[in-house]
Amino acid sequence: MLDQHVARPAAVAVPRAGTRAWIGLAVLALPTLLVSIDVSLMLLALPRIGADLGASSAQQLWIMDIYGFMLAGFMITMGTLGDRIGRRNCSCAARLPSGAPRRSPRFPPALRC
Repeated sequence: MLDQHVARPAAVAVPRAGTRAWIGLAVLALPTLLVSIDVSLMLLALPRIGADLGASSAQQLWIMDIYGFMLAGFMITMGTLGDRIGRRNCSCAARLPSGAPRRSPRFPPALRC
C-alpha cells in the first residue's frame, strides 16, 4: 500500500534571467551567427570553386571540411592572441596586411583608401 500522507517538497522559485543575462547570451551567440553566414556563403560559392579547380564531389567535400577546420583554428588562435597581447593590438595587426598594399603608390588612386 502506498502511503497517502507523504510530504512533498515545497516549490522552489527559480530566478528569472534579467536583461544583462539576455544581452550576454546575444553577445555570445553573435559569433555563431557570423560563422554560419560565412559557411553558408562558402556553400554558395563551392560550385564555382569546384568548376574553376576541376574538383570532384569528394574534393569539394574536403574543401568545405578544411575551410571549417581552418576557420575554427584561426578563431581559437586569434582569441588566444587577443587575450595575450590585447584586443586592440590584435585588431590592428589583422588590418595591416590588407591595408598596407592600398597605401602603395602602385595601386591606382581609385583603389587607395
